Amino acid sequence: MTLLDTRASALADRYAAIRDHTEMLAAPLSPEDQTIQSMPDASPAKWHRAHVTWFFETFLLLPHLPGYRRFREEFAFLFNSYYEAAGPRHARPKRGMLTRPSASEVGAYRAHVDAAMARLLEKAPAETLPLVELGLQHEQQHQELLLTDILHALSQNPLLPAYDTGWREPAAASGPARMLDGPDGIREIGSAGGGFAFDNEAPRHKVWLDPYRIADRLVTNGEWLDFMADGGYRTATLWMSEGWARAQAEAWQAPFYWHRREGGWSQFTLAGLHPIDPAAPVRHICWYEAEAYARWAGRRLPTEAEWEAACGLPGLQQAADTAWQWTGSAYRPYPGFRPWEGAVGEYNGKFMIGQMVLRGGSLATPPGHARPNYRNFFPPDARWQFTGLRLAEDAA
Repeated sequence: MTLLDTRASALADRYAAIRDHTEMLAAPLSPEDQTIQSMPDASPAKWHRAHVTWFFETFLLLPHLPGYRRFREEFAFLFNSYYEAAGPRHARPKRGMLTRPSASEVGAYRAHVDAAMARLLEKAPAETLPLVELGLQHEQQHQELLLTDILHALSQNPLLPAYDTGWREPAAASGPARMLDGPDGIREIGSAGGGFAFDNEAPRHKVWLDPYRIADRLVTNGEWLDFMADGGYRTATLWMSEGWARAQAEAWQAPFYWHRREGGWSQFTLAGLHPIDPAAPVRHICWYEAEAYARWAGRRLPTEAEWEAACGLPGLQQAADTAWQWTGSAYRPYPGFRPWEGAVGEYNGKFMIGQMVLRGGSLATPPGHARPNYRNFFPPDARWQFTGLRLAEDAA
């Protein structure tokens, strides 16, 4: 067996495992659950399952597997997301109108594509292997989105039904937060190659970091309750102007999915509604909230360069398995950034405006998907993701 054959075989196993994981995540959902779209920024679970399948069909099977035929021609229109070069698409805010195809037909579509991908991976040309890996990383992103989107959808139901009553929350960090000295001076951040990275993680480049300190753990619910009790949501001077206007317009009083009940606050989670755990990390806050809290605490958000340089420090907790962490950095290209060639070049570069960078990973991030140089990004008012914060401060 050649090295290429070995790589293709390993990738075929990885392909099967990741595709199976998507179906495992969808298993607790009824056909009705899979169709609902609760807001324009979210997508139905059924659409996520179909879109990641469309990716493999469009970018791998049609150009690289001789004789392959689409499962249904209409799916090219229904399940494209934002790839202008791949053709027209169904409007994103109307994905919840797709009662058909059914969830079971989407399952048949996935099986059709999986069978064809198995044939392709038997004798995959070397140039297709990076694209297969991109497709798998893309599917893992949608696995997390499937969970965040169904959490939002179920939160709109007055019954507040659980996605999975057996869903387990991550362990809380113990003890008071400590501020760790971060690496300073000239540092390098970004992908150095040798493993998968999205195009926005490259090229690796030098940055200058002034002396700083970074918290060893995330801000907790209990600490956030102190912020609330001290008027955090009522004090305009803590907030950016746009954030304050949004908070007032939508009457924010607490993080998203928090409910005031007799006896205190509860939080709606994938396991249902549960009393707030003061020791658990606060989640479902937007950048505006995170920045206001940091200002109230007399500290600030770390830059993404500070966060990446500090990742791996002895004593640093909750780096990648609890909540995505807002940084103080706008989402912009690295010096020398070049998007991938072709339609997949639309993956990251065209979104580099009006968004803020998050680092780390969350309880919904698939195992093995997070890495220190991963750059997640969302608009500063996004609250429905598993987002939290870690504090930083200047050392001088």
